[in-house]
Amino acid sequence: MTAVDPASATGYHDHPPRMGFFTDTSVCIGCKACEVACKEWNAIPEDGIELTGMSYDNTVGLGGSTWRHVAFIEQSKPLAREAPGLHDGLDVLSMAEQGTQEESSDFRWLMSSDVCKHCTEAACLDVCPTGSLFRTEFGTVVVQQDICNGCGYCIPACPYGVIGRREEDGRAWKCTLCYDRLGEGMEPACAKACPTDSIQFGPLDELRERARERVGQLHEAGVPEARLYGHDPNDGVGGDGAFFLLLDEPEVYGLPPDPVVTTRDLPSMWRHVATAAATLAGGALASFLGSRRRR
Repeated sequence: MTAVDPASATGYHDHPPRMGFFTDTSVCIGCKACEVACKEWNAIPEDGIELTGMSYDNTVGLGGSTWRHVAFIEQSKPLAREAPGLHDGLDVLSMAEQGTQEESSDFRWLMSSDVCKHCTEAACLDVCPTGSLFRTEFGTVVVQQDICNGCGYCIPACPYGVIGRREEDGRAWKCTLCYDRLGEGMEPACAKACPTDSIQFGPLDELRERARERVGQLHEAGVPEARLYGHDPNDGVGGDGAFFLLLDEPEVYGLPPDPVVTTRDLPSMWRHVATAAATLAGGALASFLGSRRRR
């Protein structure tokens, strides 16, 4: 199957390459610099100040006031014993292992910075009745709050549970991939602030190639569980504009294992509805004509 260029499919001509995120969770240190930078640049209200009882995960999940969410997963699993030179001299896996060996040889942290996936086939776009959600020339998906009527249709339509409404105004909000910064040739605030290059930004095709190479490095370094998530154009959403390198099953990170665009069946559903309506109309007409003949 040929990969879909969402910007071209939307009607953009001579547009920039599709831009996106590659999040390499193997080098995420859970510093939350991405969360802070996202909030500061986009003037997002504070949330997650109170302790949740979920380890260091104070923001719990993505929503209207959390566009970047750093998950902390504690596992009773040993880290790779031999993982030299994993990330340009910054061997975060080995660093983490050294820090936990004294406490337990069977314990590890998994950390991941989650974000809107900017799907190729975005159900939120399909269901928005006002056009508040739109596709940009970079292939990303953005909400225009000034024309959002707060209907909330986009919230259940998202297969990842990314979009949320703010209580104070009822409108939908989510990551814009810093659309204002992209227009000025700048990278998104979260990627700019990431100290380990866990969040990488650039043309999506280049990121996918870089990600495949990275998985190969990890496999050679003794991390066979490393795998990519959201990179495949043939998956249920046509591939994500923000994809991940994971060190365990997607469910461990709170991600659906096989996401599917929730509006994929709408065309066939409408065809069935039209067929049923035509059948009912035909039956009603036949009944009406039959009654007239009997008279």
